[in-house]
Amino acid sequence: MAGSSTVLSDSSVLSRLDRALLPIERATALASGVAAFSLMFLAAYSVAGRQLDRTFLAPLFDKIGLMDGPLPGYVDYIETLMPLIAILGVSYVQREGGHIRMDILVGRLHGRALWLFEFITVFCMLVLVLALVWGSWAHFDRSFDCARPLCSRDSSIDIGLPIWPSKLIVPVALSILSARLILQLMAYARAFFLNIDSPPAVPLIQSVADQAAAEADQLKEGST
Repeated sequence: MAGSSTVLSDSSVLSRLDRALLPIERATALASGVAAFSLMFLAAYSVAGRQLDRTFLAPLFDKIGLMDGPLPGYVDYIETLMPLIAILGVSYVQREGGHIRMDILVGRLHGRALWLFEFITVFCMLVLVLALVWGSWAHFDRSFDCARPLCSRDSSIDIGLPIWPSKLIVPVALSILSARLILQLMAYARAFFLNIDSPPAVPLIQSVADQAAAEADQLKEGST
């Protein structure tokens, strides 16, 4: 995308639904960030453990119960956290208009032509995401079985972590994204039929000048 986006709010039902869905999207995006931070912490912890194993500090750390070797199951933890990092915040990014796209054509469209184009592209996204929800849920269902230990039919190779929680994250995140796409479809359809210049509940792409002005205003607010 060419610049940043902004989402307008008003008293309409679509705008209220947008504001109701936003806290869920922010929570999932925060969880994704925490997972990324945890992964960096685990990497530093594992590397530090390897180094401590070769130093005179190893006996001291062993006495106080700290690791003096590489973290067991480090690759397993990476596999578990990766779905959180990769997909859990996708709906929030869609709401903010942060996904990469080509604006060579879209930037030249205005009014109903723009809203029609946005409606078509979001509809195609929704069809794909719904197919992914169905497939990812089936993948989770094959892994989940409460008749087995830890309700899991499969586990990680090294330390035997159950894999079904990571598989469940994918259809949950995509279901939230589906709700966001349906909301945007209704907003674009409303903007098309009513010929609204700045509809609520959808990301409106800012020009470079508008983006610079918004950043300048943020700097002024931060300095006061």
